[in-house]
Amino acid sequence: MGAVIRGIGIYHPENILTNSDLEKMVDTTDEWITSRTGIRQRHILPKDSALKSSDFGAFAAIAAMERAGVVPEDIDGIICANINPDKQFPATACFIQAKIGARNAFAFDVTAACAGFVYAANMASLLIDSGQCRNVLVIGSEILSRVLDWTDRNTCILFGDAAGAVVMGQGPKDRGILLSRLKSDGTQSEVLYLNGPEAVGGPRGMFMDGKQVFKAAVTEVSAMVRSTLADAGFAPSDLDLLVLHQANVRILNAIAEKLGLPPEKVIINVERYGNTSSASIPLALHEADGQGRLKPGMLVALAAVGGGMSWGCNLMRW
Repeated sequence: MGAVIRGIGIYHPENILTNSDLEKMVDTTDEWITSRTGIRQRHILPKDSALKSSDFGAFAAIAAMERAGVVPEDIDGIICANINPDKQFPATACFIQAKIGARNAFAFDVTAACAGFVYAANMASLLIDSGQCRNVLVIGSEILSRVLDWTDRNTCILFGDAAGAVVMGQGPKDRGILLSRLKSDGTQSEVLYLNGPEAVGGPRGMFMDGKQVFKAAVTEVSAMVRSTLADAGFAPSDLDLLVLHQANVRILNAIAEKLGLPPEKVIINVERYGNTSSASIPLALHEADGQGRLKPGMLVALAAVGGGMSWGCNLMRW
């Protein structure tokens, strides 16, 4: 059986933080942020909210299950990509399992930063293809505002809070994920990282070498998409839609240019959500679906880069 996406669900807080709002918080301007990142606003959870990453994930999962026409008891596994878990352990996926009542499911987390959803989708497809599972929830859930240094203008302008989920289930062998490729390079771990509350060797917060991230993202992601397509017997021109991790509009445009893809074949919504890490690809998929840009038989690639550095690509027939 093929591992197909049967339903997509998202969640984000209603509270919006615009670039104009950020001008009052740090030394930056709307023009500077927009020209360099393409971001105009992001959804941010209010500081006094009691919601956690598992709540975001549960809301998105419920929406995805409703779209897929399945009930919690139908879920065999839950894989949550996340970099700011509710607790060190148990997994955020376990809290989501309890909140949605998926009593028959196993649950675990994946930590691959912004590439987490692509990694989790690969795992889910293998579980379904092997016959071990019929339905797997793949979730990216992030409340990045809780871990940012809001005095660091290099990072606080980039990120937003959101969750996205898909129900992956059994389908025809020629549909769903056809091939996935994953790659990591731990020698670049200092390029992008997050120190936790009890960090060793540095203060808490997100740290990023923007130039190196840009270089790695454009070079590695475009190469990975191209090689994944080639391994499956396709060329970039065969792609109907490219759904990239929404990090920065300049990165998205540069990857599309390297692959020779016109704008109508690339989903971009970073201007309204910012970088939502592992949640960005399901957010973009949800938007593409709502716009009628995902049609049966389309060749679609999901691709992302994240801290590690880590890269991944899922090639699927919609």
